[in-house]
Amino acid sequence: MSARFVDVDRDTPTLLPLDMREWVQDDDLVHFLVDALPLLDVSAAGINHRGTGSQQYPPTMMLGLLIYCYANGLFSSRQIERATYQNLSVRYLAANTHPDHDTVAAFRRDNGPLLHSVFVQLLQLARQTGLLKWGVVALDGTKLQANAAKHKTRTAARLNAQLAQLEAQVEELLARAQRADQGDGDGDQLPEELSQAQVRRERLRQAKAQLEAQARQRQQEQAVQQQQRPPGDRRPPLPLQPRATDTINPTDPDSRLTRAQGRCLQGYNAQVAVSAQGLGLIVATDVVGDRTDRQQLQPMSAQIIRHVGAVEHLLVDTGYENIRQVAAVEAAYGLTVLCSPAQVANARTKVRTPGAWRRRRKEIRQQLRERLQTPLGRELYRLRRCTVEPAIGNIKHVLGFVRFGLRGLQKVKLEWQLVGLAFNCRRLARVWV
Repeated sequence: MSARFVDVDRDTPTLLPLDMREWVQDDDLVHFLVDALPLLDVSAAGINHRGTGSQQYPPTMMLGLLIYCYANGLFSSRQIERATYQNLSVRYLAANTHPDHDTVAAFRRDNGPLLHSVFVQLLQLARQTGLLKWGVVALDGTKLQANAAKHKTRTAARLNAQLAQLEAQVEELLARAQRADQGDGDGDQLPEELSQAQVRRERLRQAKAQLEAQARQRQQEQAVQQQQRPPGDRRPPLPLQPRATDTINPTDPDSRLTRAQGRCLQGYNAQVAVSAQGLGLIVATDVVGDRTDRQQLQPMSAQIIRHVGAVEHLLVDTGYENIRQVAAVEAAYGLTVLCSPAQVANARTKVRTPGAWRRRRKEIRQQLRERLQTPLGRELYRLRRCTVEPAIGNIKHVLGFVRFGLRGLQKVKLEWQLVGLAFNCRRLARVWV
């Protein structure tokens, strides 16, 4: 008996439905975006109010296009442009219009305030509908690759050596050019070679200037932190000049060479705070250049409070064990920090001058340890494993976002918040009626 196959006929004209929605699956994310985004205020969008130039795409449509594509693993502006032709759901979302990749990239780059406003508004909408519960929040960080090659990174010592070598090479080429002008040699290929050497020298000079600026910024930040530290917790001042081991990547100077999961990568430290109750929505995001999470508890707590209001418990891992910031956060916001203290820090029992602050640190670490030993503390702390850690895994392995497409710290912050917005929309679309 012969097999029966579905008849595939590409030549007979097809009558398209009157409504493209009929071709989109009922559980597609596009339905949530089409229904929810018009409810939000998009007045923060950067648009041309003068009425000059070509027509503009509506901000709601462009924002929905970005969110949908990021939620489905399309991060490049060229991929997004191509999806407006090839993806039926994207074509329906864009109402059969096709913004080019320059338009998509410019909208994403110039609308940081809009993304932040919509991120917060969506959280407020979820709270009003009972989909967001924010009493317990889990915070964690993850390392993501920057849009820069690791082999381009230079240490300050190597940078200075290469710069000195190029300075000597340029001086020699200039001398040869002078002799060629006087008729003492053949300088046919000299101008191009000299120009290339000068370009390389200028790039290295710019990288050196950026290293020096970073060193001054670190020193200024430390001076501000020193004023907030108790007398017994002061640190030696940092040098104003770059250290020999300081590194910089000329492609993306804000990124850092760091270790993640046993390997070295050129990237950023991405922070994410997730509500440990309800749908597990992301309530705050940030990106920093620091290689560790020790300085991120206080700024992330402030952002969480601004977005969702009062929080009862904040769950963090050992990497956030900064006793000064733990005490400041609990005093300022009235919440309880659940953190597993570092064993190395607890082992420091013999000190020459205990001091009031050292005793206070020991007391706070003991309080943190006792909290985790209570039944409520153990139950709450277990929520980290099923909220923030799976959220990071979902972003990396389901959305496929493991590398930033933009360069520079401010642009990377914007892109990471867009990822958080796409993650929340996926979660809300599951229960949206």
